[in-house]
Amino acid sequence: MNAAMNGSGPRKRAILSAALLVAVAVIGAPSLFAQVAPYSSANTLESQVEAVGREAGPSVLNITSTIVTQNFFNQPVPQQAVGSGFIYDNAGHVVTNYHVIENANNVVVTLRSGRSYTAQVVGPATSTDLTVLKINASPLPPPLKLGDSNRVQVGQFVVALGNPFGLSHTLTFGVISAKGRIIKSPNGRFIGEAIQTDTPINPGNSGGPLITLGGEVIGVNSQIISPSHSSAGIGFAIPSNLVKRIIPQLIATGHAQHPYIGIHGVDLSPALASILQQVGVRLPVKEGILVATVDSGSPAARAGLQGATQAASIMGTEIPVGGDIIVAINGHTMTSVQDLSAFLESQAQVGEQITVTAYRKGSKREFEVTLGSRPPGQ
Repeated sequence: MNAAMNGSGPRKRAILSAALLVAVAVIGAPSLFAQVAPYSSANTLESQVEAVGREAGPSVLNITSTIVTQNFFNQPVPQQAVGSGFIYDNAGHVVTNYHVIENANNVVVTLRSGRSYTAQVVGPATSTDLTVLKINASPLPPPLKLGDSNRVQVGQFVVALGNPFGLSHTLTFGVISAKGRIIKSPNGRFIGEAIQTDTPINPGNSGGPLITLGGEVIGVNSQIISPSHSSAGIGFAIPSNLVKRIIPQLIATGHAQHPYIGIHGVDLSPALASILQQVGVRLPVKEGILVATVDSGSPAARAGLQGATQAASIMGTEIPVGGDIIVAINGHTMTSVQDLSAFLESQAQVGEQITVTAYRKGSKREFEVTLGSRPPGQ
């Protein structure tokens, strides 16, 4: 035992000496740490992504909307939904999706600084899933710049900023996967020219900006395709050029005008054309829009377009035939009513004259139609 104790003395002194050396190193550590260079971006791409988050981030807002429902006992039950938005101008206008604030009794906007404001809904545009909010706040971060969504390219890097799952001020990064997609709006109409991206977008990102590495907003994140309701790499953004057309109208008047042609039709597909041929209806084309009816006094009626003159019965379903078959507008091929709706909503304006190419009794004709404003309720 004594030998063990005597032998341990040198070891204890060695350990103590080592501990003192470590202590000295730690005491002197501040001077060493001060010489460590701050983190720097690994490459230009990383620097650009960081810059977008740093410069645009303060202008991206969290939006909380409260909807009051009733429980089984008819008692009011408040429910909250979260979304995103961004500052549009220096007057305190905020752009977001309509579905973020749909049926809301109260809307609260929270800045990155933590300040929160009750927002006023200036005007909704359900057909384009856009809306404008107004907050009275000063000072405000600078408004984000809207870019030209027609110029973006597939493969171009983009950044999404928003509030996914309530995780405020989140940045995700990806590319533009496709252009010209058609998505459905909250009221069942269609939005054309939507941007598809693999940038992770999740519930709560709705209404936030999709931004180029140059710092320009080229879309408003709106929808995802996902069975799990979380990012599967297929997200859609409303194009900025549509935002440029709709938002000023909402700010000025509280509502947006939507181009109106005044026809009701049925999709003509090769399969339907084949079936119609079997019952004796011969058509000059296999794709297009069978005009069923034309609204009285509508732009289409004034231009001379005609609806069906008879109906073909197919397995108990009446298919309107004998009317005009629309195949193109301004040279853009039309194969469905969805194509027509998306074109009018995204690429046309009230008062604009469009050229409608259609077949009538086997002959190809063109009609010059001056678009009106869609009547309420249509």
